[in-house]
Amino acid sequence: MHRALITGGTSGIGAAFATAFARRGVDLVLVARDENRLQESAAALRREYGIDVETIAADLSDRDHQQRVADRLEAADAEHPAIDVLVNNAGFSVRTELTSADMTEHDRGYEVMMRSVILLSAAAARAMTARHQGWIINVGSVSAFVTQNNYSAIKSWVNSYTEALHVQLEGTGVQVTLLAPGWVRTEFHSRAGIKGSSIPGFLWLTPERLVEECLRDVARGRAVSIPSKRFQVLVALARVAPRAAIHRVSSVLSSRRSRER
Repeated sequence: MHRALITGGTSGIGAAFATAFARRGVDLVLVARDENRLQESAAALRREYGIDVETIAADLSDRDHQQRVADRLEAADAEHPAIDVLVNNAGFSVRTELTSADMTEHDRGYEVMMRSVILLSAAAARAMTARHQGWIINVGSVSAFVTQNNYSAIKSWVNSYTEALHVQLEGTGVQVTLLAPGWVRTEFHSRAGIKGSSIPGFLWLTPERLVEECLRDVARGRAVSIPSKRFQVLVALARVAPRAAIHRVSSVLSSRRSRER
């Protein structure tokens, strides 16, 4: 692998992916909204690892910006070297009530975590299948296995879509993997106004551990990566539990989140 494009690549899980690839000598294309932070991250990675880092300032809730990133994924010339790895990581917590009349955050969630994921994955898949190689990693969530809010619903779609794409691209040389994180210590929760104090400490993972376990799973050809045994067990239980039990757990989690805001 020579070049990886990472959305949301300047913080949290995206930044951990950027560092992990840079450490392996992989050049990068970082995509994020904040131009200043992009340039700071790119400069630090170039300085530390001696790699090439491109940046694309893009707000993936904007369809023109989505298309600009998709076009970069399909480009392959002297000025724009081919992309070998796509990490669809950009996302945020959608906390708006399901009954709210204001659809702003729901619409943003769909654009960033659904439409852009399918648009960018499709662009990457077309380019990679033509070369018979590549990796596509879509960041879903273990929250897809409960029924808390629209974030759970959106990530349920990401999980299902990614597994479907894995099946469709079998035999093409393109590896598609769903990364389903549990609780990870990043800016994600603080940005959403979630303190996380009700979550037991042993359930939290570092983004570095999450990414390293994911990359091992991708290299092994796995369709789904759920880092850490603790979350693998929790997901296995969620898959077989009665739906009424899932609803009760979801209600408890939602009430705790509400108290933390």
